[in-house]
Amino acid sequence: MSPSSRPADSLLVEDGLELRQIELADAEELFAVVDANRRHLREWLPWLDDTNSVEDEESFITTTREQYGRGEGALYAIRLDSELIGAISLNWIDRGNRSCGVGYWLSTGYTGHGIATRCCIRLMEHCFDDMGMHRFVLEAATENFPSRAIAERLGMRLEGIMKDREWHYDHFVDGALYAITAPEWRARDQD
Repeated sequence: MSPSSRPADSLLVEDGLELRQIELADAEELFAVVDANRRHLREWLPWLDDTNSVEDEESFITTTREQYGRGEGALYAIRLDSELIGAISLNWIDRGNRSCGVGYWLSTGYTGHGIATRCCIRLMEHCFDDMGMHRFVLEAATENFPSRAIAERLGMRLEGIMKDREWHYDHFVDGALYAITAPEWRARDQD
């Protein structure tokens, strides 16, 4: 397909595990999951202080749906047997350079089971095969070893460390930038 193709509304990862575009109707469920996992998520995600109500979640969903409408990003609920257990997003899509960046989080009870890795693989396949993307980027705080391990399992190359990349409530954190291109991804399948 052409690079102008939009992100899909939903993507089946495997039986029982699906990525589905977030909609306003998901706001209450999404907020409940975020709120229940606030302490866990706060370790690496800087936006928790701005998410204090269902209305905050509705505002965020509206913004991401507008971004999706412009073809600049996408936000998916990660659903396991229909239950919302996290989210994965194309935080940005650069059509001119055929590249995009991923972000994700999972509820604490679902980490460490390969779910985020499998969701990233499915989203990466969609970006390369259906959307015509050439480069897929993952950024993680340098001390966020679980996310860095996902990038490494995916065969992504560490391109560099960004000093003071993100403000995290009361301090800066350095960021590790990983990337993989479509040819690198496809060559990986042949190994």
